[in-house]
Amino acid sequence: MSAKPSLQHGLVVGTFGRQYLVELAGAEILTCFPRGKRSVLACGDRVEVARTAPGQGVVEAIDPRSTLLYRSDQFRQKLIAANVTQIVIVLAVVPSFYEELLNRCIAAAENQRLSLVIVLNKFDLTAENAAALDRLTPYSDLGYRVIPLSAKRDISPLRPALHGQASVLIGQSGMGKSTLINALIPGAGASTAEISAALDSGRHTTTHARLYHLDAGSDLIDSPGMQEFGLHHLTAQDIAEAFIEFRPLAGQCRFNNCRHLVEPGCSIAQSQAEGKIDARRLDAYRKLVREIDSGKRF
Repeated sequence: MSAKPSLQHGLVVGTFGRQYLVELAGAEILTCFPRGKRSVLACGDRVEVARTAPGQGVVEAIDPRSTLLYRSDQFRQKLIAANVTQIVIVLAVVPSFYEELLNRCIAAAENQRLSLVIVLNKFDLTAENAAALDRLTPYSDLGYRVIPLSAKRDISPLRPALHGQASVLIGQSGMGKSTLINALIPGAGASTAEISAALDSGRHTTTHARLYHLDAGSDLIDSPGMQEFGLHHLTAQDIAEAFIEFRPLAGQCRFNNCRHLVEPGCSIAQSQAEGKIDARRLDAYRKLVREIDSGKRF
């Protein structure tokens, strides 16, 4: 009977369909597959792998996760990143960003107790700068950090926010996320192209996730561009708790089971009518709750 291969600890630094790049101690990287048919790994996962051939291995176990960021609709879920401490949402002055996606990302961050940074990219387009920044005023008023910058000119305003964090970049297509990544990590685009060629899986270049080490204590995961962020794995109560401006009003509604939709005596609705809660945020909350209630896909 042959001996069972010894296991080595590693970090998932790339996901390409059902193929994963696992970084071992000493920076050696193996191309690995999971046991079974399901792809259950996310970039940032810490795993145990067994070598199966030179440069290749199989993932035998996943370590417990401190956080897991994913999106879901009523049919399936899509893993984004594991063990991160911070979400960096990338928006742009132009094209106009999708505020609903922003609110969904914020809700996901709050649910996982993650720090949050909002990057407003392409801030060198002066004619549109003021209007774009004004749209983000409700978020900066809530205490979320908003960093205006132009990734093509100067990435330095973002660097301090990434230090000491395991961050994941999230953004819809066209926001300049790739430009930002290449400014932070020169050669990242070339590295991705080489990996895709080696795996003979160029079709995955728009759907992969990749982890980069910024320094000894700071990691950055580049996630695929997205146009949607379903939250069907959250309950209506989870959503309410993820809107931080609602928290001081908890328990102040007329009815204990108030869902802040159409109920009379709702403290949230009253606060919005008094200008203390932004109307767009309340609308975003209600849309999310009704979506979860109805089971409709986002």
